[in-house]
Amino acid sequence: MEIEFLKNREKNRSSSSINDKFLNNIKPINLSTNSNLDVVEYNIKGNSVTDEMPRKKLSMHIYILPNLMTTGNLFCGFFAIVSAIKGEFLYAAYAIVAASVFDLLDGRLARLTRSTSKFGAEYDSLCDLCSFGMAPGVLLFLWALQPFGRIGWLACFLFVACGALRLARFNVQANVIEKSYFQGLPIPMAAGIVASSVLAFNDLGLEPNGNIGLLVMTFLLAFVMVSTFRYRSFKDLDLKERHPFRYLVVGVAILTVVALRPEVNLFVLFLTYAVLGALFGIFRWGKSARKIKTNAYNPPIPQTPDQDLIEEFTDENESHEEEGSKK
Repeated sequence: MEIEFLKNREKNRSSSSINDKFLNNIKPINLSTNSNLDVVEYNIKGNSVTDEMPRKKLSMHIYILPNLMTTGNLFCGFFAIVSAIKGEFLYAAYAIVAASVFDLLDGRLARLTRSTSKFGAEYDSLCDLCSFGMAPGVLLFLWALQPFGRIGWLACFLFVACGALRLARFNVQANVIEKSYFQGLPIPMAAGIVASSVLAFNDLGLEPNGNIGLLVMTFLLAFVMVSTFRYRSFKDLDLKERHPFRYLVVGVAILTVVALRPEVNLFVLFLTYAVLGALFGIFRWGKSARKIKTNAYNPPIPQTPDQDLIEEFTDENESHEEEGSKK
């Protein structure tokens, strides 16, 4: 037994000496700051081969055409802010209207060319906040609400903040709520009401500076943007399909009425859309809203208390029916 023990010890000593000799022959190579490697290279003495592991780079590929339209939206919004600061309120109003046209085009082009992407959706939301949040807010304050002092700029801030909340909620619920209705007044429509009010007041010769009606309108627009009132989106109306003849008659009638006095009638048309949606929501007219499902962007993790979306009952009768089914 003693002889066998001595043989094993001698064998272990020889193997450890070989390992030490091998490790001593390995020296790290210092990498320069401009190196494209993520790992440290090791060069073994007596061997000219160096193992290199190149770093994999991620490159961004995006759709050009719809994102160019979105950039046009951002340009018009920025131009509206600059024009409002310079006191050119009519130019600012027309720039917001042009931004809404670009906003309509980028979504339509993305769907027609099948070039929708997560990048485009996020970029569109950021541009919308500038063109339909900041630009109308600055325009409202400098054009009409500056005499109200603190309450005036707070009303404009509330408009911008509620617009940002409206956009964030829309992004979370994009794949959840029904496509034919918006939840809350869309921020481009709210900005359109502000821009058309500038055009209408100028055409009618009314004095906007210190107008209490415009102050109340600003608060109401902020409220309906974050409300749960359902506004028709008309996304389910496919213009490539055949429709009843009366649809064309209604379209021609609306176009004729707007053309009689565009500055005033556009304001009336946009304001009517906002008021009707609020009335339908307050008095619960029309179809009942569908329940919000708990899946947005990614499937939710069950039994987690911090989900963005939870199931809520929109009617007391539905809650009673659910309780009865559980019993």
